Amino acid sequence: MRGLIIAAIVLVLAIAAFAFGLVNINQTQETKMPQVAVKGGQAPAFDVNTATVEVGSKKTNVDVPTVSVDTKKEAIDVPVIDVEKAR
Repeated sequence: MRGLIIAAIVLVLAIAAFAFGLVNINQTQETKMPQVAVKGGQAPAFDVNTATVEVGSKKTNVDVPTVSVDTKKEAIDVPVIDVEKAR
């Protein structure tokens, strides 16, 4: 546990050093990939057997709810806005 706390403190200090400009890293040399030669070899081969899946539809009976909404006219107060243009 103590080592974890010390590692966290070191990490925070390193981030702070970069953030405040105390550490500046500049690249001085370009990177080159090594040249690699590959000869021979063989890709693997596989024999795969899978299950057969058939997708379709069939008719069946299910209970479907029906909803009925009745309306009636009723007098209510509604907001009204009256705007007069400025003269």
